[in-house]
Amino acid sequence: MNTNIDFFRDKVFQFPRSIKRLISIVIDSLSIVLSFWLALTLSLEKGVDIYNEIYWSVITWVVFSTIYINVILGIYLTVVRHLSTIYILSISLSVASSCVMFELFSLFFEAHIPRYIPLIYGAILLVLIAGSRLFILRWAKGSYKKTNVLIYGAGASGIQLVNSLLKCSEYSPKVFIDDNEKLKGLIISNIRVYAPSEIERLIAKHNIKRILLALPSAKKADRIRVLSSLEHIKIEVLTIPGMSDLVSGKAKIDDFVEVCIEDLLGRDVVPVKENLIHAEIKNKVVMVSGAGGSIGAELCRQITQQKPSKLILFELSEFNLYAIHKELENYILDNELVVELFPVLGNVQNKFATEKVLKSFKVQTVYHAAAYKHVPMVEGNVVEGVYNNVFGTLHLAQAAISASVETFVLISTDKAVRPTNVMGATKRMAELCLQALANSNKHNTRFCMVRFGNVLGSSGSVIPLFKSQIKQGGPITLTHKNITRYFMTIPEAAQLVIQAGAMGTGGDVFVLDMGESVKIYDLATKLIHLSGLQLIDKENPNADIAIVETGLRPGEKLYEELLIGDDVGKTEHERIMTAHEVFLPWIELKIILKTLRLACIDSDQVTIRNILLKAPTGFKPSDDICDYVYQQMPPVKATLSLV
Repeated sequence: MNTNIDFFRDKVFQFPRSIKRLISIVIDSLSIVLSFWLALTLSLEKGVDIYNEIYWSVITWVVFSTIYINVILGIYLTVVRHLSTIYILSISLSVASSCVMFELFSLFFEAHIPRYIPLIYGAILLVLIAGSRLFILRWAKGSYKKTNVLIYGAGASGIQLVNSLLKCSEYSPKVFIDDNEKLKGLIISNIRVYAPSEIERLIAKHNIKRILLALPSAKKADRIRVLSSLEHIKIEVLTIPGMSDLVSGKAKIDDFVEVCIEDLLGRDVVPVKENLIHAEIKNKVVMVSGAGGSIGAELCRQITQQKPSKLILFELSEFNLYAIHKELENYILDNELVVELFPVLGNVQNKFATEKVLKSFKVQTVYHAAAYKHVPMVEGNVVEGVYNNVFGTLHLAQAAISASVETFVLISTDKAVRPTNVMGATKRMAELCLQALANSNKHNTRFCMVRFGNVLGSSGSVIPLFKSQIKQGGPITLTHKNITRYFMTIPEAAQLVIQAGAMGTGGDVFVLDMGESVKIYDLATKLIHLSGLQLIDKENPNADIAIVETGLRPGEKLYEELLIGDDVGKTEHERIMTAHEVFLPWIELKIILKTLRLACIDSDQVTIRNILLKAPTGFKPSDDICDYVYQQMPPVKATLSLV
């Protein structure tokens, strides 16, 4: 029986708005007639005949006039499930107007109705109209099945969140959880505050389906602790936007988002040092190569905030260049900045073109982020990897010298340390090129390199891949259960790169403090749990998501390093270290580079590998040559090339 009622109710509330308004008009009309009849019936006056035709003439005109007044007051435009104070006042005004109409039409038709009957009529009509709305409101609640939620955080944001949720139909807040002992037991917005130790009992008692974090301004260490305590609970965890987005108006407090994995890995960001962040940017002409990539784009965003006079976006991909240019244009316009943007299509391998750009714009600072960085992709395309990462860097650096660029900052990688893959070896070769050029006294360009690990959310990052696999129901694919990586957020990495570049004196290798390395298996497990799902394992074979090992990919390490040796120095920034690495003077390096260039021209993957092995890169490949073209060569030809 209940199922049939629910079905009928749901059907009614799916009617078009015009049909719903017509139903409201019919209900109000019947309420007016019924109120009129009851008022006359309850009258104790003699001679009141409810069947008198004059009375029905009066009520007919009262019905039409009252409905007309209701239309003017906008009563039929309001959604019933959201009764506001203004709406209630409108209903009261409607009833009062209807009483006046009752009296006027009684006089007009000479109905001889006692003066107090319109008052009885008004009281009954108010009860019927208001009561019908309240009935529909309560009936409507059954058609909007709310999800019971627990709110973690009973501070100002939590209270604001509750008030917002009470106005919507999707979520029903049941309890507060807060670490503050002073709040325990208090009732805030009709919701009791409990200690974290009671969370599992409360979830079972109130049938909680989601946990909403209301901790927008909490320190990352506190968020990590809270999220870690919720990992074992099989309920999806969502969070309200960050405080900066709430204050700026970019997001509303009930715009829930998935918990960022940064909250499990990150640290509290160290405030930037203003003298460093401005030094090579403010009022200067700056160029970013690879401006459309994940790191390059974030560098452009932060450089724009430091108000350079001009920013040249140098990018090979037309689409990526368009996207970042459009974004920065809007940012500059919204913030009324005076920054000239120049989106330039180009390839860093073209020395003459890059030199022309640098000289034409009189570039003072270059951030070189253009690189092929996806390890398996470079393993399969060795020649292009060398051309872009080694010679692209060399040509841009030489163009910078010719154009008298003041500062040149290379975005390097932890994979350049004792590399086991071609990508890492090419990035170490790029470092060697800059170190050799930096130690030449024939120019005034300062070269420095900034080395760091993986950034969350970059192209090729495992995080988007894992999230996509979870949404599809799994499994999550992992190359090795024991693989570890360093992680940092893109904004923090970009900030530190800019500050490190300001400290360079020439040939410096800066290393960013990446914190502790993270086991990727643990990362995948946390993502599963935060999605409200359980990991399939021996103890829980019927759970939701499995993790499948696929084996290490070509050139992939189990772990990464940030330093080659132990000679590490501190800088004025606590998150930036300086490394003293071995390098070759330019007179020796250029001989290696000449041989490497000829090998690339001949597409001779064997010679390329031998050169990378003999150069001081520390290259120790973990696999045979994986280049796709090389693997397609006939066996005889491939054998002869080894001689």
